[in-house]
Amino acid sequence: MTMTMAGTGKDGREYPTIPEIFERTVRRHGEKLAIAAPPPEGTRAGLVGEYAEITYRELQELSDRVASGLARRGIKPDDKVAILSRPRPEMAAAILGIHKAGAVAVPLDPLLQAAEIHRLLTQTDSVAALVSGELLPRVEGLATLQFLVALDPVEKKPKRVLAWEEFLSDAPPPLREVSPEDLAVLLCTSGTTGDAKAVMLTHRNLTSNVEGVLERLDVSHEDVVISIAPWNHSFGLITLLTVLRVGATIVWTNDYANLAQIMTRYRATILVAVPKLYHAMYERVMGAIEESRVRSFLSRVAPRVIGWQLKRKMAGGRLRFFASGSAPLSPHVIEGFRRLGVGMIEGYGMTEASPVLTFSTPFNDKPGSVGPPLPNVELRLLNPNEEGIGELLARGPNIMRGYYKNPERTREVLDEEGWLHTGDLAYIDEDGWVYIKGRCKSVIVLDTGKNVYPEEIEWELSHSPYIEEILVRAGRRKGMEVIQALVYPNWEAIGKPLPKEEVRRLIWQEIRKHNENLAQYKRIKSEQDVIIVDQPFEKTSLKDIKRFLYVDSNPPSTLERGQEQEQEQEQEHAKNDDTPRAGA
Repeated sequence: MTMTMAGTGKDGREYPTIPEIFERTVRRHGEKLAIAAPPPEGTRAGLVGEYAEITYRELQELSDRVASGLARRGIKPDDKVAILSRPRPEMAAAILGIHKAGAVAVPLDPLLQAAEIHRLLTQTDSVAALVSGELLPRVEGLATLQFLVALDPVEKKPKRVLAWEEFLSDAPPPLREVSPEDLAVLLCTSGTTGDAKAVMLTHRNLTSNVEGVLERLDVSHEDVVISIAPWNHSFGLITLLTVLRVGATIVWTNDYANLAQIMTRYRATILVAVPKLYHAMYERVMGAIEESRVRSFLSRVAPRVIGWQLKRKMAGGRLRFFASGSAPLSPHVIEGFRRLGVGMIEGYGMTEASPVLTFSTPFNDKPGSVGPPLPNVELRLLNPNEEGIGELLARGPNIMRGYYKNPERTREVLDEEGWLHTGDLAYIDEDGWVYIKGRCKSVIVLDTGKNVYPEEIEWELSHSPYIEEILVRAGRRKGMEVIQALVYPNWEAIGKPLPKEEVRRLIWQEIRKHNENLAQYKRIKSEQDVIIVDQPFEKTSLKDIKRFLYVDSNPPSTLERGQEQEQEQEQEHAKNDDTPRAGA
């Protein structure tokens, strides 16, 4: 049994290419500020004035020079060109230039380690890479690349590496025909297991998503969008493309400590961020209210006065609303900000959908809902239960072509009728608003918005001779979300009977060693997050672990310790604990 609700279904509309939407904007807003971002090494307090800025006209000229440089060095249509950088004007020019050359952009997470980057470059068939200077050592040893471009000056530049100015060309950009159905980007959602899922998104996928967002969201060339989502992430990329479509200004920042100062300087109207930032921001606001009798009184009788003060402090009074995506946002925080008169939009999507499927409105009476679908997106529930909850399926022009060179995985999520099986459980109310109720799949979504795939971590840690079986899941410690590892030791490799605490200590040392091959956000952070199990995991007939038995529950036969013992050992473990703390 299925239930179909919400959305217009298939549309016969024509959508432009990414170069087309950008060139239209340049003609209208050429002299306007397009992008501002901190220098490659980030920014510190007092360095807000050092943000690099570029106008639409300058961005057009720079992207033309990138396209010419790529063509001069033999890049052909459909070639894959990787980008490894934090958001900056050069990265935007690289994406646009790659598209003008008819090639495919492969933006990679700059937090990945060398081994992860090498696997992804190989599995995506990337023939060249444009890399920030500080990240060059992670890439330069890869022989499969035809050439490398350093976006910044580097000492002792290897011969095969081209300097940025050396790479750029002033020749007219190549006349390449780019179709809306051509592949535009490969966005990698996994990279360590040897079975990487590189999502194939066409120009039509991305620009239809931009147009669908703009049909529902009032954004114009007068807006200034502050974004913290990186452009290798689908949430950050669609934010960038939406801004470039309307001629607004996007300011990317990783300087959370000076966020209010940055928003005020650029007179921001919209903040686009992940739930972790909003949760921390709300706690600070409520803490300041509770410390003052006057503010506490105002919050009860005139809460919007407090909200007006907040918006004035953060952006000189121009702030219109907050937008949240990439992970679930607490309804308590949504209601709290809206009560203060600060609008909050929560969206839902996935990379395979380019990524936006739904989003709510700044002020509504449905906290907890991620809103109705975009006008050009159709949603349906597969086999809803008696409560109306089923797996959410989506269809529309924004749905990916598939996973690159991975037809088996593609068939798992895309059916013959073009429906994307999201793997998420949802309920759709009578107004067509969606409520996400849980996940059918194992991916861990951290409150930073990062997706962590347990299989990646399991694959890396299973290289230890002392680990027989391992299962990675989400957990909580000290009120924070953490990544836990359930481990059944290889007793034969250990060789002698040991107390369980010593076994855990041994396994923890092995995990710390293998953590070096994983990005920081994917790592097991503390010995406390290692759980030793007494028996092998229960498995299916295909010898796969029955993951559902161990996720969100205590595994059978685990090493149990009392609360007193946990508190006594907390200080001992703290020195090995990499978990970020407030103010860090």
